[in-house]
Amino acid sequence: MTDERELAAWLRLTLIPGVGGESRRLLLRAFGLPERIFSAGHSALVGIIGALLAERLLGHDCQADIDAALTWAQQPGNRLLTLADPDYPQALLTSDDPPVLLYAKGNVDYLNRPMLAIVGSRNATVQGERDAEAFAKALAEVGLVIVSGLALGIDAAAHRGALLANSGTVAVIGTGADRVYPARNATLARGIAEHGVIVSEFALGTPALASNFPRRNRIIAGLGLGCLVVEAAPKSGSLITARLAAEAGREVFAIPGSIHSPMARGCHQLIRQGAKLVESAQDILEELRWDRLPVAVHSGGDADTMTEADAGETRILALLGHSPCALESLSLQSGLTPGALLAMLLPMELAGRVAQLPGGLYQRLQ
Repeated sequence: MTDERELAAWLRLTLIPGVGGESRRLLLRAFGLPERIFSAGHSALVGIIGALLAERLLGHDCQADIDAALTWAQQPGNRLLTLADPDYPQALLTSDDPPVLLYAKGNVDYLNRPMLAIVGSRNATVQGERDAEAFAKALAEVGLVIVSGLALGIDAAAHRGALLANSGTVAVIGTGADRVYPARNATLARGIAEHGVIVSEFALGTPALASNFPRRNRIIAGLGLGCLVVEAAPKSGSLITARLAAEAGREVFAIPGSIHSPMARGCHQLIRQGAKLVESAQDILEELRWDRLPVAVHSGGDADTMTEADAGETRILALLGHSPCALESLSLQSGLTPGALLAMLLPMELAGRVAQLPGGLYQRLQ
């Protein structure tokens, strides 16, 4: 734990506009702790970061923001973690741009456990969200902490899967730790704060600016032993996270999809670039040389006890394949009337085996 005076100096170093990560690291390398930076004097600072930044560093008044952050940190479950704090995530220390200070809400013990990042599209398909949740649950059940970004779509599904496994999950956010973005994930955020931890490097009150999220992504990439991309468009933040993970020496995994799906193209691009193609949680565990067996992501019924209805569903699922299919096409392939098909598809949809898509299309989910 860092005392309040030291915390105030760390906060001051991070709250001065225009003094970025590289300048902070140069100063810390030259003077040690932040208190020594601010007592070094103008001329000494000029020699490290130049006259303009030295003037900003010594002249900017951010005491109100410092006091607000210290008050926030006194609330139950809230912490400020500096580079010098033993609870600071050690995995980030091996990255090129570790945050000087992190705001944490929840159980910081999770930040130094083995993690796997799961990321993907905000506009995920139903199947993509189910895959993310299932993989996260299976990996969490064998001891991996799932880290993601609390965004809609794949991120939220990954957090939900980890919570279903009664295992902690880490959410790295692109706003201040006192905000929830998007608001639709407020309930999920509360669950993560209670059974995991939410972290941010951004000052309290920071809104959801587009420029924040690439910086958020580097923390997600740095925390995990590897990064699994479930669905991604060719130009997306998930691919940035995967690239940063590869540059940090982490494993990169991708789930393949239909050649007709725009959400699969980013994953296919990663696989062409050398990412590991995965079809099950076991594929990831073997690559990581994880020595505990996972719970299976998918399960099948016992052929000896399969009913006639089960057999009909199995046949329909096989005909659907893994790409969206029109009802008329399915009717021609199966030899069943559209009415008979709809009678079979409705309970399958309610059971989560298929999904009805716009345009009268159906897609297999299992």
